[in-house]
Amino acid sequence: MRTASTLRFLRALLATNLKASFALRGAFWLQAAFMAVNDLAWLAVWLIFFRRFESLGGWRLSDFMVLHGVLALSFGLAVVLAGGVRELARTIHDGDLDVFLTQPKPALLHVVASKTRASGWGDMAYGILVVALSGRAGPAIVPELLAGVLCGTTVAIATAVIVHSLAFWLGPVQSIARQSWEFLIVFAGYPDTIFSGLLRTVLFTLIPAAFAGWLPAAIVRDFTWAGLLAALGGAALYATIAVAVFRAGLRRYASGSRFGVRA
Repeated sequence: MRTASTLRFLRALLATNLKASFALRGAFWLQAAFMAVNDLAWLAVWLIFFRRFESLGGWRLSDFMVLHGVLALSFGLAVVLAGGVRELARTIHDGDLDVFLTQPKPALLHVVASKTRASGWGDMAYGILVVALSGRAGPAIVPELLAGVLCGTTVAIATAVIVHSLAFWLGPVQSIARQSWEFLIVFAGYPDTIFSGLLRTVLFTLIPAAFAGWLPAAIVRDFTWAGLLAALGGAALYATIAVAVFRAGLRRYASGSRFGVRA
């Protein structure tokens, strides 16, 4: 019953955020359009590259398009559903977490889902377009695409929670947390075959580019049950670590002594 109640709360919270976002139609479409244009500009660079070179690390243009499509869908969905995670460090440092701790619902779920970002819709529109143009599109890949995107979204949100939660111990880490998010996107946007040694190990652990981009994209590019289980296992692992780190931080949290109410 508690799980059902939490899911109903989450659904209502997301619906309210989406309605608020769509209400400001001009700002919504502008943010979404700018993000889509930004993504297309990045794709144009790779199109120029692959006109001169047949492959990079064994990856062809179609492979890149699948990877970038899955990556854009994952991170776009992350900020649409959990836009509050991008400001979690500031919320902790400023003492604004008090408002969420006074509510009967899980504080972490409440704070990350408290906001949505219109730019995520631009990412998702771009992601759908790129996957459709990759040459691998079709009804048969829809289940695989959904599985990959959900895994990537989970890892993206979990990574942000882990890094932003360092604010419990280190204070204002907003800049570092946002840069970590950008690093994750950048490294996940390149083929895994060009990395080796210590850097490759880091990209499977501290900066989980493998679980945010490579493995989710591999589910679509060349589906195997082993690949699916690896992606699901990675997503579950990082989600578990994120919850554990946040809860550990709460034990050190110093209230901001602020009074507030969220309707």
